Amino acid sequence: MTFPPAPASSHPETIALHAGWRADATTGSVAVPIHQTTSFQFQDTAHAERLFGLAELGNIYTRIMNPTVDVLEQRMAALEGGVAALAVGSGQAATAFSVMNLCSAGDNIVSSTDLYGGSVNLFANTLKQFGIEVRFVDPADPQGFVAATDARTRCWYAETLPNPKLQVFPIAEVAALGRAIGVPLIMDNTAAPILCRPLDLGAAVVMHSTTKWIGGHGNSIGGVVVDGGNFDWAAHAERFPTLNTPDPSYHGAIWTVAAAPLGPIAYILRMRTCLLRDLGAPMAPFNAFLTLQGLESLPLRIERHCANAIRVAAYLANHAGIASVTHPSLQDGEARARADATLKGGYGSLMGFELKAGAEAGRRFIEALRLFYHVANIGDSRSLAIHPATTTHSQLTAEQQMASGVSPGYVRLSIGIEHIDDIIADLAQALDASVA
Repeated sequence: MTFPPAPASSHPETIALHAGWRADATTGSVAVPIHQTTSFQFQDTAHAERLFGLAELGNIYTRIMNPTVDVLEQRMAALEGGVAALAVGSGQAATAFSVMNLCSAGDNIVSSTDLYGGSVNLFANTLKQFGIEVRFVDPADPQGFVAATDARTRCWYAETLPNPKLQVFPIAEVAALGRAIGVPLIMDNTAAPILCRPLDLGAAVVMHSTTKWIGGHGNSIGGVVVDGGNFDWAAHAERFPTLNTPDPSYHGAIWTVAAAPLGPIAYILRMRTCLLRDLGAPMAPFNAFLTLQGLESLPLRIERHCANAIRVAAYLANHAGIASVTHPSLQDGEARARADATLKGGYGSLMGFELKAGAEAGRRFIEALRLFYHVANIGDSRSLAIHPATTTHSQLTAEQQMASGVSPGYVRLSIGIEHIDDIIADLAQALDASVA
């Protein structure tokens, strides 16, 4: 059976449902099948040779590529406005791969200080074991990225809506500075899917933890890296030896040359054929299937997440027992202007607050919640709460915690899609219990 492709669309509501898939050619199935297989039968020896020689892209082994995962990759590339994507086993793997794809021992990257705690630990500690240095700069001064850059700097890295500071990163400004000196900007867009497309603002690569809003139901771990196809790696060959010199791990392939017949996908092609092959962190087909189910409703859920979060932020800001609330809707000055210019359709559903009664009151608040779940996750359809200083950011020093926006009494909320009256009622009773 053959089916006409879905009409092209620039609207995320349509892309999330139709990009990369129409129906199964054999059965007509509309839902993407779960290809729960390790390997794939080759048509003949010539077909196998073409696949292994990169003359043709196709399925060899699920650690490298799988049809179910491929649909998710195509859909995410379309959603972010990129040319290709690679889905992996977790958001943390996506972060690591996005950087390691460009770096060798002795190289460095420049990163924003405003990051998820796990990313800080990866950059500050684990990458050191591979000889990769990470230089942290305050995103309040975009020129700091330039000042920290030298000939061995391979990329810049930041989060669109950094957790927990929630001050939108100056994507366009920093991306422009990087392009002027041949340095690509990699953006973690986990907290702002639909709301922001960093590639449109000049970023070269985007990654997500699909575990969060994209999956949306707290049932599958995953990550994805999207290649923007908008950065000329060959034009800056000396800065990117991993893409422009013969790779002994793949028949001496020069990735900017090998990828040319396939499109501007040198970055993601190397990531798939080298890092994913050798380090082995693929997304499982069943997790890709579950993530696709979440992706289909993502645009609608984001609307509800953001609408609920606006209401919750306003409620908390007017509560007598709360010292401060962190959410873009409550910011002013340059931070608010950047949020308004960068985020389209809402300010996200993450927020934090500090109780006047301190850290012990925060503990009582968390334990009094009944609707909210106390879990180490964000972006779920359910409302979630946690105390970052003793959990998600506990591996950081006190100085690193404060630099990232985590104070001892800070409580983080991820606002879900429940009815707003029920969300606020639960917060109200927990706040009452926190000062009892």
